[in-house]
Amino acid sequence: MKTIIYTHPYAGSFNHEILNRLTNGFSKNDEEYEIIDPYADNFDPTFTEKELALYSEGKMDDELVRRYQRKIAVSNELIFIFPIWWQNMPGMLKGFFDKVMLNNFAYNEDDGWKGLLTYIKKVTVITTSTVTKSYLEEECGDPIRQIFINRTLADIGISPQNVNWIHFGEVNVTTDEKREQFLNEIPDLYAKK
Repeated sequence: MKTIIYTHPYAGSFNHEILNRLTNGFSKNDEEYEIIDPYADNFDPTFTEKELALYSEGKMDDELVRRYQRKIAVSNELIFIFPIWWQNMPGMLKGFFDKVMLNNFAYNEDDGWKGLLTYIKKVTVITTSTVTKSYLEEECGDPIRQIFINRTLADIGISPQNVNWIHFGEVNVTTDEKREQFLNEIPDLYAKK
C-alpha cells in the first residue's frame, strides 16, 4: 500500500497537479493508495502545552495523529509531495513529523535510538521550488538529501538507499511547456527507483 503525504495548501498549485497525475496513474493501474493531506484536514502542526506533556510518553491526544499513524502502519511505501520554502520543507510537514512520528511508533529510545518504520521499502520525495536542485545541493547545504532523507527519514528506519528525490526547480519562471513535460514524465520518474 502506498501512502502519499501531500503538503500544499492550494488546490490550484503545481504540487496539486503532481498529486493528480500520480494518483490518476495509480488508479489506472489498480494500485492501492491513501492520501494524507494535513492542510485539507485542518491539522494543527503546533503543540499545545497538554500535547507536549504527552509527547515524552509517545502519545498524542489528536484523532488525526492516530488516523495518520494507522495509514502509515499499513504502508510499505511513502510518497512525499511538497514545495520547498526558505530552503526547507513547509512548516506543516515539519509539524506533521513532530506530532505523528512519535516514540514507539516511528522510533524507540529504550536501548539506544532505533527507527521502527523499517517496513517502508520505498520512498519518493517530490519537491518544487523557485531554485534548482543543484542550487539546493551546492548553495543551501543540501537540506532535502542531507537533513530530510539522510537524517529524518533514516532516523525513523527508512534507508536512504530506498529514497528517490525528484525535484522541479524554477517553477515560478519556467514555461508552461516545461511544466507539462515534467508532469508527463512524473510516472516514469517515480517508477525509476
